Amino acid sequence: MSTLPDGRYIDDAPYDPHVDLSALDRTDMDAPNWVLVWRKFKKHKLGLISGIFLFLSYLMLPFAGFIAPYTPNERSADYLYAPPQGLHFWHDGAFIGPFVYPITGEADLEEFRWRYTFDTDAPQQLEFFCKGDDYKLAGLFPTDTHLFCAPTGATVFLWGSDRLGRDVFSRILYGAQLSLTVGLIGITVSFLLGITFGSIAGYLGGKIDWSINRLIEILRSLPELPIWLALSAAVPSNWGPVSVFFIISIILGILDWPGLARAVRSKFLSLREEEYVRAAEMMGAKPGRVIRRHLLPNFMSHLIASATLSIPAMILGETALSYLGLGLRAPAVSWGVMLNDAQNLASIEIYPWTAIPMLPIIVVVLAFNFLGDGLRDSLDPYKG
Repeated sequence: MSTLPDGRYIDDAPYDPHVDLSALDRTDMDAPNWVLVWRKFKKHKLGLISGIFLFLSYLMLPFAGFIAPYTPNERSADYLYAPPQGLHFWHDGAFIGPFVYPITGEADLEEFRWRYTFDTDAPQQLEFFCKGDDYKLAGLFPTDTHLFCAPTGATVFLWGSDRLGRDVFSRILYGAQLSLTVGLIGITVSFLLGITFGSIAGYLGGKIDWSINRLIEILRSLPELPIWLALSAAVPSNWGPVSVFFIISIILGILDWPGLARAVRSKFLSLREEEYVRAAEMMGAKPGRVIRRHLLPNFMSHLIASATLSIPAMILGETALSYLGLGLRAPAVSWGVMLNDAQNLASIEIYPWTAIPMLPIIVVVLAFNFLGDGLRDSLDPYKG
């Protein structure tokens, strides 16, 4: 390849009449479907960035206890409503590594609030791979090693502490384990019910279709929030946090499936008239095989996009229930439970960092929406 004075490029290779000039195009046409989808998805920058962010977020969940400097319910009675401590690297013009300035607090009996002062003359370096309170790595392996810890005699409240002196940063990491997982369990229940009832109604039709449609219409006509509240309030108060977590996940999935079932039904009504479906039926394929092997694969792209758009709705549902005190309850830790502690507007005005748990909710919901938009555009066969 050579360059002309006017900036154009010329190929110096000799002309070969036997070379197939369309070979590259043929390769693209023969590429697997997932390759074509990936090429289109890479062009959706927001969707790609959101997908990477969510992948790293879920990858972090088993190691939340290792990353967090404190355990979720570890209290510091001397540091109630402590302000966020900034992470510093330079002190008096010299680089000394990551450190925090120690804080001391006292009660202001005139304004009835805690006031803290930073000792900027005594930087305290953080300790790494240090020993702390016990926790279970990935929920299975007991250990007491943390990525970083507060130096002796100091604290490391990166995002402040709450009314009981618990580290907000650590609790947000632990809360992600429940808040991000509830959507996955809920969407699994929703998909099992929605795909099952929707495919049966759309493929078989007749009285079965009529009955399932009436059931869907009844469920969709019920006000969602009161149903959430009623079902959540029916959960026995003596159940443990794990049992309540699974029940809340199942409730969210049960209330979400009618919309998916209706979408599956409408798609199956059109697909069941296709020639390949009729050919499979004439060859003796049973309804279950026709649905699994011929109909669902043609609808999978919509299901994937629908899942990414439904998960944030379930995260918001769990947050709303826990915020109202009808979902997960202490000692369980989720973002909704943390926001339940920040219901007092006066406290938020004085200690605004107690409302920080709503930030990861906003970021995660936006990331799922951007990812869903990117997948929907990439999986659409009619969009170039």
